[in-house]
Amino acid sequence: MLMLLMSNKSQTMLATAHLLSLGCTHSHSDRLFGLPRCSFTPSLSGFSGGHPSLQFLQTAQVSDTMRLACLTLLLVSVCWALPFRQSGFLDFGIEEISGEGPTHVTPPEVPDVPAGPVCPFRCQCHLRVVQCSDLGMKNVPEDIPSDAHLLDLQNNKITEIRENDFKGLKGLHALILVNNKIAIIHAKAFAPLVNLQRLYLSKNMLKDIPSNMPKSVQELRIHENQITKIKKASFTGMVNVIVMELGSNPLTSSGVDADAFKDLKRVSYIRIADTNITTVPKGLPSSLSELHLDGNRITKVSADSLKGLKHLAKLGLSSNEISVVENRTLSMMPHLRELHLDHNALTSVPAGLSDHKYIQVIYLHANKIASVGTEDFCPPSFNTKKAMYSGISLFSNPVPYWEVQPITFRCVFDRSAVQLGNYRKK
Repeated sequence: MLMLLMSNKSQTMLATAHLLSLGCTHSHSDRLFGLPRCSFTPSLSGFSGGHPSLQFLQTAQVSDTMRLACLTLLLVSVCWALPFRQSGFLDFGIEEISGEGPTHVTPPEVPDVPAGPVCPFRCQCHLRVVQCSDLGMKNVPEDIPSDAHLLDLQNNKITEIRENDFKGLKGLHALILVNNKIAIIHAKAFAPLVNLQRLYLSKNMLKDIPSNMPKSVQELRIHENQITKIKKASFTGMVNVIVMELGSNPLTSSGVDADAFKDLKRVSYIRIADTNITTVPKGLPSSLSELHLDGNRITKVSADSLKGLKHLAKLGLSSNEISVVENRTLSMMPHLRELHLDHNALTSVPAGLSDHKYIQVIYLHANKIASVGTEDFCPPSFNTKKAMYSGISLFSNPVPYWEVQPITFRCVFDRSAVQLGNYRKK
């Protein structure tokens, strides 16, 4: 384009020079379409007696020739000019970058945006949470988004979990099925849930521990069902479980196999409360830090039943029928800090408390303890116990609290932490 403009400019300059030689003017006011306008003014000396002289005729011929030349130059210039084309802003940018003339710009194609995941009818889906609770559903709904992290189906009327109910939900982390009427779970129903961490099956009608639960589960809550037996293979391979809730089931001691919990290598919390068991389950994992066996029918706590629980920090045995705690029982739990033995049938303070270095809270209220010795809680020397008591409850026992020696609680952090009195004979 630059070369073409230079060529046009050169030719125009040559034509202008030629016109100047013919007497053409080129002032701004005399231009026509950007070209010099040729003019000729005849001299008066060319007339003689009212008749044109020979000089005037010659001059007139020259004038006609000049007009013809101007017209010819105008036509030539018009022919040389490029056709007019409207240019947009983008065209100028392309010309500057490419160095070429204006080209046709094709707008970029807008890709088709796929439709978002479908939310089950009447459910609410937001931030990978699928909320389908309290809708009276009788089955697990279809069209659950495949990227769901939490699926809430509690408080419905689901009776059965079918094989393909959770198909494609590989990213599901939490499944809530609390308070339904589930009695049957297909053996392969949980197979797609390879990343499930929390499984809540409480308040249903299950009679057995579901088989083939995801090995990734960390928290299992299955209390308030109709489970009567925990088999040896119930938790096979579930090495990631940390929290397990099995309470409020019609379990018996004979219904809990000795090695039922052996694969739970990481479990730290187990609750088997409000059942019919009469003894502490055997073979409990050594990783436990909290064990809750409240509200059962346990009558005796033996040392062997708690053997190996070296990490246990809290033991709940409230509301049982315990009358005996064997010697050495507390020594099996060297890091125990809190012991609940209230609402039982104890007649004396359990042995071994004075030798335990870390226990800080002991609940003994609502028993049948009739006397308290000066060394039942504290060692003879002040320097042998590392942790001071922060709570000792002895109320609702037939012990005459006015006969208890003040030195009995010498290892208590604050005297207000000791609770005595208020016994009413039944």
